[in-house]
Amino acid sequence: MTKLRLAIVGAGPAGIYAADILLKEERAFEVSIDLFEQLPAPYGLVRYGVAPDHPRIKGIITALREVLDRGDIRIFGNVRFGEDITLDDLKRHYHAVIFATGAIRDADLRIPGIDAVASYGAADFVSWYDGHPDVPRKWPLDAASVGVVGNGNVALDVARMLSKHAEDLLPTEIPDNVHAGLAASAVTDVHVFGRRGPAQVKFTPLELRELGELRDVDLVVYDEDFDGDAASRTAIETNKQVMVIDRVLQSWRQRPAANGRGGTASRRLHLHFWAKPVEVKTDASGRVRSLVYERTRPDAEGGVVGTGELREIPLQALYRAVGYFGSPVPGIPFDEVHGVIPNHEGQVLHADSNERLAGVYATGWIKRGPVGLIGHTKSDAMETIQHLVNDQGSWWRPEDPSEAAIPALLASRGVRWTDLDGWHRLDAHEIALGAPRERARIKLVPRDAMLAVSSGE
Repeated sequence: MTKLRLAIVGAGPAGIYAADILLKEERAFEVSIDLFEQLPAPYGLVRYGVAPDHPRIKGIITALREVLDRGDIRIFGNVRFGEDITLDDLKRHYHAVIFATGAIRDADLRIPGIDAVASYGAADFVSWYDGHPDVPRKWPLDAASVGVVGNGNVALDVARMLSKHAEDLLPTEIPDNVHAGLAASAVTDVHVFGRRGPAQVKFTPLELRELGELRDVDLVVYDEDFDGDAASRTAIETNKQVMVIDRVLQSWRQRPAANGRGGTASRRLHLHFWAKPVEVKTDASGRVRSLVYERTRPDAEGGVVGTGELREIPLQALYRAVGYFGSPVPGIPFDEVHGVIPNHEGQVLHADSNERLAGVYATGWIKRGPVGLIGHTKSDAMETIQHLVNDQGSWWRPEDPSEAAIPALLASRGVRWTDLDGWHRLDAHEIALGAPRERARIKLVPRDAMLAVSSGE
């Protein structure tokens, strides 16, 4: 009976779902799957891209853990593709590979001054507050007035984490260094800018509601932003999600802090709609001084046009949260415009043609771009797996497909990899760190410390 040896690069939801779907697929061959992850811990953006005060979203980890804990998928953590293991290595030891490397960079916001001092990408800030081992331990939080550009869930996560009082994060898995940094923050005002109106936002009702529940934070919305057009009114009347968002925003209009004239909280979170950023102005030292934006209005076709009216809000720091962007994978074609691996339904294509690259597949955000929720990742993986199963005749012909080959190869190169038992040790250690303080866990941040615990040192 034919046996498929499959490598999957990336142990986030996309990679784990792909492995799970293939193992459950009706097929005429046996399957052996190795999952490679550059970090010592699995779960990708569910661990390192979701704010620590989102336990309901992090519940996804429970389902992912169940897949890994079955024991029919090997995991090699702390292994960097392109450095510790290469495409040529995979061709020698596997029949095919699926890349599920996601999208972790910030998309560009191309306006003058965006590269100023204290102008940051949201993805970097998210990585910091989620305890990613490859970012600095400290984050500059010396600004009193901060701007966040974007109207998606990441923008709201960033705004919430900046405005929320640090002690209110203590029940979560927030790392100690992050709590200390947020506790010393100088922030008093957070401004969120979106170029469209309240009926066209990309965030979900859950994310929005959470802003209104922040302790000692006034929500500031402005009456002038709610004069929508017929298309906005139709969206509110016909789309349940938009209807809920409108209901929440309308309730905030009744609060004392509406329009910025009242409120008693020590911090304020301002939502600016119909605001298209056009320039970041700087002071003499090159640091962010203000954001200039143009007021927009509906164009009657679902988009917006500029009104020509420019406004300026003083800021000392700015975060752009306008989307994630994929990163090139060594030796694999890459679309620099869209930030994805070029593919047809998960079958990777040559960079200069539409011909398939035999044995190479993609799934998740590196396949389709950073859009959709976890549910989309499952259906996305199904499509890729279906092609993989049907492409049996074009798989690679590995020289040594034995399962012993990869541990021997990594050992010969001095790679300090972690396995499933190592992740269990790290998981238990983090939970034990949190227990005395009645916290879910306390994340271990330094990579060396993670590896030491994983290896039982």
